[in-house]
Amino acid sequence: MVGSGPNGLAAAIRLAEQGLSVKVFEASDTIGGGMRTKELMQPGFRHDVCSAIHPLAASSPYLKHLPLEKHGLEWITPEFPVAHPMDDGTAVVMHHNISQTVEELGVDGSSYRSAMEPIADNWDTLTSDFLGPLRFPKHPIDLALFGLKALQPASLFQRRFKDERAKALFAGLVAHSILPLNAISTSAIGLVLGAAGHAVGWPMPKGGSQSIAEAMAGYFKSLGGEIETGSEITSVEQLPPSRAMLMDITPRQLIQIAGDRLPGSYINRLKKYRYGSGVFKVDYILSEPVPWNDPRCQRAGTIHLGGTFDEIAAGEKMMDSGQHVEKPYVLIAQQSNFDDTRTPDNRHTLWAYCHVPNGSTRDMTTEIENQIERFAPGFIDTIEQRHTMNTDQFHEYNANYFGGDINGGRQDIWQLFTRPVHLIHPYATPAKGLYLCSSSTPPGGGVHGMCGYHAATLALRKEFGLNKKSLTSGND
Repeated sequence: MVGSGPNGLAAAIRLAEQGLSVKVFEASDTIGGGMRTKELMQPGFRHDVCSAIHPLAASSPYLKHLPLEKHGLEWITPEFPVAHPMDDGTAVVMHHNISQTVEELGVDGSSYRSAMEPIADNWDTLTSDFLGPLRFPKHPIDLALFGLKALQPASLFQRRFKDERAKALFAGLVAHSILPLNAISTSAIGLVLGAAGHAVGWPMPKGGSQSIAEAMAGYFKSLGGEIETGSEITSVEQLPPSRAMLMDITPRQLIQIAGDRLPGSYINRLKKYRYGSGVFKVDYILSEPVPWNDPRCQRAGTIHLGGTFDEIAAGEKMMDSGQHVEKPYVLIAQQSNFDDTRTPDNRHTLWAYCHVPNGSTRDMTTEIENQIERFAPGFIDTIEQRHTMNTDQFHEYNANYFGGDINGGRQDIWQLFTRPVHLIHPYATPAKGLYLCSSSTPPGGGVHGMCGYHAATLALRKEFGLNKKSLTSGND
């Protein structure tokens, strides 16, 4: 196994659960990929370098069945999954309880309920279908009803709402896709994240995202697995003899590492793989919590900034066309409001990023802070220290993040189920025993481990003759 991100560790566990001998090689000195937590500025201040809030990890069909709590993982669920401040000084708040959210949205409450409730009520069954490769669904009727909504561009779907508040809440959810909001199927991410908020909440791991990686590694080692950090693999020739090699890497790296084992036609298709937009991130040490205009924002783990649907849509469209936005959509996580292990005293941390064109090196600190100040006057006065990361620095931090793309490739409808090149068995390569298991395979980005799970399941069948009927794991 090359790479110890969520998918690499999930695949390694999946294989080790079947009694196989598995070894993970990680280039960095710490495991985790996008699940790392570091003291970026001062001792005792723990900052999530990439992923922070984890609704998909908490509800992953595979991860939720692993005994990660026995290995130290503890979830913290804020009172509100998300809040979306408006320019009138109030915020639109998503409640865990869908009926409370319906009440919050007033005239649009019934439309919101009809959109979210069928998904939230069938969350466990639907996640097994849409967190995987294209195949005949286990629950075809439920998935078909979801698909009728999900395939719509968000710019079309939002017309069912009359008030700017509901439209803004939906825009904040959809913009996680890092796509223009008029793209086909962008409604899907808004519906999935919204329904997750009602089904499982938007939790954070106590102590930081590194806690997920450490718990997964702890369970993996208890199964006899090995992990070697500080071991960069630049060629498959460096790996020990094995019956299967699984790669938690992107297509460009696969060419570099295993190109001599792949036919030219397959390499040419890998070269056509499209990477998505990047991110610019700022981590903060604050003297006090963010002074939001609406105090309810203090009780939300995640904050979406950007104003109205139209403003967010215009900004994401500009960004996708290669421009930088003066008032960008900003994603905020305020972990220290809920987790006292993040700081050594009564000060606070803040996690914030905006979307930028792939490969951008522009410093967006001012634009991000202006957006926060817009909805929280006095915020700038609370800043004690900041740490920034542009797209080059994200790539240096994680080799999978080409151009600052944290999703392992653009996640539009044309490159979702077919990532990286195949519609059928997207995890397999033409080389015997070589598999791709990163977020460059279905279902794409996010901390859910399902790319690794499905790749390992295919390897078990093709390389070891183990099909579902012969698996000893209870996770199918």
